[in-house]
Amino acid sequence: MGSFSILNNISGLSAQNQLNMNNVNLARTLNRLSSGKRINTGADDAAGLQIADSLRANVGALNQAVRNANDGVSVGQIADGALSQMSDLLTRAVTLATEAATATVDSTGRNSLNNEFTSIKNEIQRIAAQTNFNGTSLFTSSGLNGSLNVFVGDLSGTSSIAVTIAVITAKKVGGIDLSSSSLATQTNAASALTKIRDAINGVSSQRADIGAGINRLQAAVSVLQTTSQNTQAAQSAVRDANIAQEVSNLTSYQILAQSGVAALAQANTNSQVVLNLMRNM
Repeated sequence: MGSFSILNNISGLSAQNQLNMNNVNLARTLNRLSSGKRINTGADDAAGLQIADSLRANVGALNQAVRNANDGVSVGQIADGALSQMSDLLTRAVTLATEAATATVDSTGRNSLNNEFTSIKNEIQRIAAQTNFNGTSLFTSSGLNGSLNVFVGDLSGTSSIAVTIAVITAKKVGGIDLSSSSLATQTNAASALTKIRDAINGVSSQRADIGAGINRLQAAVSVLQTTSQNTQAAQSAVRDANIAQEVSNLTSYQILAQSGVAALAQANTNSQVVLNLMRNM
């Protein structure tokens, strides 16, 4: 049988200690329920916090890589659209050269045909110089200079996809120099026809390269989005609170808080027994 004392209320101190620990657990549970996170400070789970923060940062990198790849697709589509217009112009040039190469056209007619051909070459150069993405020229040496490098990496490593967008100048349309080509004579027109044909093939080849790059970038977007989704799921598994469990804990800690207060009151009441004994002396 325990002894009675007015100097040390051991049962009261024990009840108070248990009540304090319960209050700490109750506060932690309320914090988790209000934030939705299991880990709110390093004290909750230091290793888990480091893992969750690293995963969250990687999600940001992956999402930015998706935007990079989508921007790359947009650049490729703009370049392909410009090349499509150049191809149409070259197709018109084929008609002009074919007409100028026949003997039934006189010099005046060829001059008119040559003037239009010159306008076509000028327009091709204008398109090449004007085509840009957010101010960056796509076909000039001062812009992309022949290659678009798109970063699609994350925190784990660097990775880039290169899309070939060839430079176009007055002497390089589809890799062919049309600057000196002329339709002024029948012979020149026949010679120009061969070069125009090669330029059309060259432009088609450039469009094929860009198309292949666009396909790679679109495939990268799909992979990056899946990786980002799975990484977010991993982060959630580490950081997020189990709401059902925390609600259960909340109920338990609330009951313990009430019973702890009652126990502390009872422990304090026990000390009154000693005083009652002293009054009866």
